[in-house]
Amino acid sequence: MLTLYRPGDSWLYRMPAGPKTLLLLVLVLGVLVLPSQWWTVGAAGAISVIAYAVAGLRDGACGTRELGRQLFAIRWVMLITVAGQLLFLGPEAAVANAARVTASLVLAALLVLTTRVSALLDAFERGLRPLRRIGVDSERTALLLTVTLGTVPVLARLAAEVRDAQRARGARASLRRFVVPFLVISLKHADQLGDALAARGLR
Repeated sequence: MLTLYRPGDSWLYRMPAGPKTLLLLVLVLGVLVLPSQWWTVGAAGAISVIAYAVAGLRDGACGTRELGRQLFAIRWVMLITVAGQLLFLGPEAAVANAARVTASLVLAALLVLTTRVSALLDAFERGLRPLRRIGVDSERTALLLTVTLGTVPVLARLAAEVRDAQRARGARASLRRFVVPFLVISLKHADQLGDALAARGLR
């Protein structure tokens, strides 16, 4: 299974996975409740930059290099979010909403960047354990949450790798040429993920 974890030793890395998840969840919710006004764009951007700066990601640029990578990975999400709302809500609301969604995604990415998958799995399982009384399988649900959390950025990375390989061979940008190899490599990743889960007795 691919992992997005980046080694580090800052206070965010040392924080237990459970409290860290709650902290980032509160931060994401705080961004999402910001009003749809122009100043929200600056506020959401400032919160994201500060969060990556204090995360201690060791990218040699106070977290901004890694933040740039995350933004590049979700550029199509940003574009579609703006374009989809521009016609109905106007430029101010469309840009502000896109900024809130973008900030939420990059803040959520900090969780998988600073936490090992095994620690996340354990934290989710402990948090869901009380729900066993109402029939919830905490182990399977925790695994589902962990895999889901890591799948979107993994697919974004695979898409970037496919495009980089095509660019290195001098191929022009083409949706048809991109979709086929991207689907193949995504399905291969899904097979590897399924094999890894099956090897751990999960079906």
